[in-house]
Amino acid sequence: MKSKYDIIVVGGGPGGSMAAKYAAENGADVCLLEKTRDIGYPVRCGEAVGHAGVTQFVEMQDSWIAEKINSCTLVSPNGVKLDVPFANETGYILNRRIFDYDLSRIASKAGAQIFTKAHVTGLVYKDDNICGVNVNHLGEKKIIKAKLIIGADGVDSRIGRWAGLKTTTKIRDMESCMQYSVSNINVRRNNMTMFVGKNYAPGGYLWIFPKGDNFANIGLGISGVYSKEKSAKKYLDEFMDREFPNASIHTSMCGGCPVAYPIKKPVSDNIIIVGDAAHHINPVTGGGITPAMKSGMLGGLVAADAIKNNDVSEKFLNNYVKAIDKDFTKRHKTLYKIKEAISKLSDDDINGIANKIDSIPIEKRSLQKVFMSSMIKKPSLVIDVLRVFTGI
Repeated sequence: MKSKYDIIVVGGGPGGSMAAKYAAENGADVCLLEKTRDIGYPVRCGEAVGHAGVTQFVEMQDSWIAEKINSCTLVSPNGVKLDVPFANETGYILNRRIFDYDLSRIASKAGAQIFTKAHVTGLVYKDDNICGVNVNHLGEKKIIKAKLIIGADGVDSRIGRWAGLKTTTKIRDMESCMQYSVSNINVRRNNMTMFVGKNYAPGGYLWIFPKGDNFANIGLGISGVYSKEKSAKKYLDEFMDREFPNASIHTSMCGGCPVAYPIKKPVSDNIIIVGDAAHHINPVTGGGITPAMKSGMLGGLVAADAIKNNDVSEKFLNNYVKAIDKDFTKRHKTLYKIKEAISKLSDDDINGIANKIDSIPIEKRSLQKVFMSSMIKKPSLVIDVLRVFTGI
């Protein structure tokens, strides 16, 4: 570990690795610091991605894939099961430990230097300007200097908070999540199942994502508004006791997931925030892997350009904000509006939609039709749904 770099990336998830990769490929001297012992552990999500999303950045590897997904089943509050085939998209449930680990290797191959068990404890200042980080690496306290810091340190980003950026989220826009990785269950292969309704996961949904024979990630996210009354763990335990009483639980994870607008100001002098830290998470699904990779890429490119131009001011780094806005912020805000409309549906509304879609032959069903049907109380959003699914 050197005492000085052009760029320090804090966090070794998909966003951090992509930021490090693209910054290093474009000439910057880059160091990535990950606080845990192993990149990719612990796993903190359901591990679902789409083929098109990941392959924008890297070629899909068989070792990353725990399960290919070609359909989903939506279960309504009254138990109606809607099978919806994927028309033009392949989905995957990942082996996140392998996936994240390999992304860091790709960043290293591009020229970034990677260190684990490197816990960043604060920012270093000189003349009121950020010039590096304090880090505890394998028990040794160090100061590492850098011209620019990229915060890829997750939902509760300390880098953003230390830099004075507003990263807080309203409780209604923060999902409380709980997930078990379980075995000894009968699970449908190549299909993801999602349960909706207040008995399953009020303000969110419950998922079953298969990862091979008799193994799956089963979890849920509920709106922070409801978590005060009953915890996400309680909802999940009740479901497990009812549906899979003989399951073995191999791992448990819990945490918060912001399903909000991206933070308005993800840059400051010498600072860029990417991925979950910048709330680049799909507000409808809670999926953050692909958005993190995209914002990491854009952040890394702008960071490298800032180093080349010897300008790490907030004004120059706003090029990252412009790139994010041009690429996916508008779509993200549309998804947020759709999420808000769906959250206002009662269980009776959802049952009515399910009964309507159930009358459509399976071969004619699509996620687009499901979401358009869910806009019964907000017909003005039908055009927004079309834009999301057609890319216009």
